[in-house]
Amino acid sequence: MARQPIHSSDAPQAIGTYSQAIRSANIVYLSGQIGLQPATMTLAEGIDAQIHQVFRNLRAVAAAAGATLNDAVKVTVFLTDMGSFARVNEAMAQYFVPPYPARAAVGVASLPRGALVEIEAILAIGESHA
Repeated sequence: MARQPIHSSDAPQAIGTYSQAIRSANIVYLSGQIGLQPATMTLAEGIDAQIHQVFRNLRAVAAAAGATLNDAVKVTVFLTDMGSFARVNEAMAQYFVPPYPARAAVGVASLPRGALVEIEAILAIGESHA
């Protein structure tokens, strides 16, 4: 099955050797997003602003794939402070509807550019999105 790169100018440009997302058949793998603002490539200030920017970035890449965050089947959250976990939960309720995707949350020592949160997702989309 061919791999199709997905790109959105409404999300930050890749800052390394990766694609914003890759689609293979009806599965879309969204690369981890940090709270970079696409227009300036600067990091949003504070954990709450970064969490919301991350979800806006993920939503933009999902849209470029013809999907929405409600197509997410798995989300992985990386936090430099697990004390922010409740804030991620609160934000997720604003970007997803039940049934919520499966999720893992991982505490990490650091993230690119000094980010406080990074989130990646896997989407399963119907053939109507092809």
